[in-house]
Amino acid sequence: MVDLNGIRSGLVVTAFWDAKPEEVDALVGIIREFLPQAQREPGVEAFQIHQSLTEPTKFFFYEVFKDEAAFAEHQQSEHFKTLIVGQAVPRLARRERTQHKFV
Repeated sequence: MVDLNGIRSGLVVTAFWDAKPEEVDALVGIIREFLPQAQREPGVEAFQIHQSLTEPTKFFFYEVFKDEAAFAEHQQSEHFKTLIVGQAVPRLARRERTQHKFV
């Protein structure tokens, strides 16, 4: 991954998750397993996941991919399908994703 200050192009994806309260600890474990794998993907420029200090059920993802093709590859990765789609999403009360470009 590169220094965030050096990124000037790519596809930015943000995600907001609201976990079911009883699923927070399990979700944190899944995220800790998933994050280093996502960060090592060849098309990933930056990938960070944050948990709210004041509302621990809330998570914020900031992801920068080289391009749309890299994002598509990310969604087809085994770790995404297994950990995110298979294990994390069922533990969520809400999931929202948006895509952005650099200005």
